[in-house]
Amino acid sequence: MDFNHPSSNSSMEKPKKLHAALLSSPGMGHLVPIIELGKRLVANHGFEATVFVLSSQASRAETEIIESAMTPKLLDIVELPAPDLTATGLSPDESVFARVAAMMREARHVLRSALMALEARPDVLIVDLFGTEHLCIGDELGIPKYVYIATSAWFLALLLHSPTLDKEVKGEYVDQTEPLEIPGCKPVRPEDVADPMLDRSGLQYRDFVRMAGEIPMGDGILLNVWEDLQTETLAALRNEESLGQVVNSPVYTVGPLIRPVRPAGLGKELLEWLDKQPSQSVLFVSFGSGGTLPAEQLVELAWGLELSRQRFIWVLRKPTAKSLDGSYFDVGKVDGGDELFSFLPDGFAVRTRDIGLILPSWAPQVEILSHPSMGGFLSHCGWNSTLESIVNGVPLITWPLYAEQRQNATLLVEEIGVAIRPKELPSKKIVGREEIEKLVRTIMMEKEGHMMRARVKDLKSSAEKAMTKGGTSFESLDKMKEDCKMRIHQIKKGH
Repeated sequence: MDFNHPSSNSSMEKPKKLHAALLSSPGMGHLVPIIELGKRLVANHGFEATVFVLSSQASRAETEIIESAMTPKLLDIVELPAPDLTATGLSPDESVFARVAAMMREARHVLRSALMALEARPDVLIVDLFGTEHLCIGDELGIPKYVYIATSAWFLALLLHSPTLDKEVKGEYVDQTEPLEIPGCKPVRPEDVADPMLDRSGLQYRDFVRMAGEIPMGDGILLNVWEDLQTETLAALRNEESLGQVVNSPVYTVGPLIRPVRPAGLGKELLEWLDKQPSQSVLFVSFGSGGTLPAEQLVELAWGLELSRQRFIWVLRKPTAKSLDGSYFDVGKVDGGDELFSFLPDGFAVRTRDIGLILPSWAPQVEILSHPSMGGFLSHCGWNSTLESIVNGVPLITWPLYAEQRQNATLLVEEIGVAIRPKELPSKKIVGREEIEKLVRTIMMEKEGHMMRARVKDLKSSAEKAMTKGGTSFESLDKMKEDCKMRIHQIKKGH
């Protein structure tokens, strides 16, 4: 098996393309940005790419994403079997974060074998946040390695500073009376910390701090934002001293990388319904690929939508009493419509049939948000959904549920200025129908909503400019490529 780079003395031979191996952990929030990064590297920056996907039991949505990425075939996609976690002693009730981290850890030997099975050694390894334990494979192969953080710069700043906070802060973060200081960055309110930081005795917290400590082992950090979105935070991130630790690698802004609109993605009936609605008149209600609500909150949301008298599309999912990320591993599995309607107020579907459309469990989100009739998005604020909303010029009502979504919501409301939010966190308290009605009418009808719509449309233009040739994200990926070549040369020289 040849792992050597081909060489030639002929100046007429075309330069060899760099071959990137990208690793995605389970879940749509990780899979989509990794695949889109791979496609961008191939289409615009002269790479070849192989994406290794750790399957989460091949849900419908994941299967569609993988199939669409292979038509036309820009990428090679290798699906790795999901490891059996029963031997690890991990509790079935453990958090999604800890379960995904364990799956990635157990899959390390599988990825190593898959890389070794390639015809030629890849030139660079790119992993997502949950893949930091795989960076050592890059060292074994003697290739540069990068970490792709597919969320905001503010979250990255908190993540990188968490080992320092771990040493300095006594007690639980959520019990602190003052915001958590991140040198050079906006402080983080205790209630906005990422889920793994909610319980410092938990397994997911230990994984979170470990990952933060492993990120600087890479040769660089790729971040799914663009320069104009978070200028000040990016400046702080790039100041090594400001983070109080050695960040010995550059930060490359490569976003917004989102799934492209598929021309036939909406389907005939959905497209016909949207086409009948006035411009910017429809509120899209969806809680991402994994989000679920308690039954009581579903009822209040239904009443709020009905009382607002605004048009809506609602991706309705079965309620859960266990966790707010209850559908994380079941994305795309559609529940029966009749069963779902049983959780709504009596007569809701009949009373709202002229203004509302309910879609069971899953919907083509990018295609819906890109339609001219969309005027607002009630969202869990996952970063994929956040970028999809901004790129399509749609303001948001924030409804954070888990992961880093509370921090994303605060960023959207207080810094970027394209969203409004309930008075209390939905993850802490049931939001009542009257407040939901007011939020919906504000974003869809009031002056405040119109101002946000104008702001988000400016950001849409900024994002488009960043991704085109000469734009900041395009040039940042070009810079990453040149730095990667230089690092390959240094490794060959033994540095």
